[in-house]
Amino acid sequence: MRLDEVKDHFGDQISITWKSFLLKPESKTPDREKFIRYTQGWERMAALEPKTSFVPWSTSSNPPTGSLPAQVAQKIISSDAPEYADAMHHKLLEAYFEKNLDISDWSVLANLANEVGFGEAKFSSLVETRRLELSKRVIDEHNEAISQGITSVPTVVINHVLPVPGAQETETYITWISRLIERKNQV
Repeated sequence: MRLDEVKDHFGDQISITWKSFLLKPESKTPDREKFIRYTQGWERMAALEPKTSFVPWSTSSNPPTGSLPAQVAQKIISSDAPEYADAMHHKLLEAYFEKNLDISDWSVLANLANEVGFGEAKFSSLVETRRLELSKRVIDEHNEAISQGITSVPTVVINHVLPVPGAQETETYITWISRLIERKNQV
């Protein structure tokens, strides 16, 4: 993925902080046929992002009812075992876009946590104890993004100032960040 390549390029010169943005803030059961038609558009994304697989919804799994559970799952992993955070991020994307799994289903999320080595029982226990707290954090991050004028994903905010909406080529991110690093070094 592009930001992985950017991180590899710059090493410890940069840090990437993932923030939550809820594409589906309310929990509701989508119309399956409409959702399947919506996912046909993923074929365009696949052409733009060759390192990631996008498969239009074709499984018997229900579409997700919202994006909050997956965001909370990522927060659980990131806060309790940061060494698994990148792997969980990739598993969530793969589960949704490639395997067409319902990433609003806590049992699916527990299975993904287990696949990255976190442990299903530990994950489920933390869902019980931290779900409300982390849901609030996700919602707060979402509202912060909205207040900053961010309305889409991906949006990358460079140096806490420069919002870059939409997926950009890796080279574009590298160019912008290189310029910021050069300017910082000149001061």
